[in-house]
Amino acid sequence: MIIVEGWVRATPEEIERLRPAAVEMMRATKANEPGCLEYAYAVDLADPGLLRVIERWVDDAALAAHFSSPHMAAFGQAMATAQISAMSVKAYKSQDGRTLMER
Repeated sequence: MIIVEGWVRATPEEIERLRPAAVEMMRATKANEPGCLEYAYAVDLADPGLLRVIERWVDDAALAAHFSSPHMAAFGQAMATAQISAMSVKAYKSQDGRTLMER
């Protein structure tokens, strides 16, 4: 399993401007990519200028296919015009597909 975790820093107004593109990206990814286990963006409850990113993929091939999808290209165009002050997104590989702790 591949886990992608990250964040995007922008003004709350800029995050709101990006909301329609982000929602469409989430919907299209979940509907069209069978290798996607989870895909979500969320505004941090304590910091409305922080957009959280969480994704889970069955494997590297599924994530690679995601990067070449039409909805990823469309979202990339929206992000290219965004006023982002900082961003960090990292992918991690789970060797056996299990988490350290589940509740």
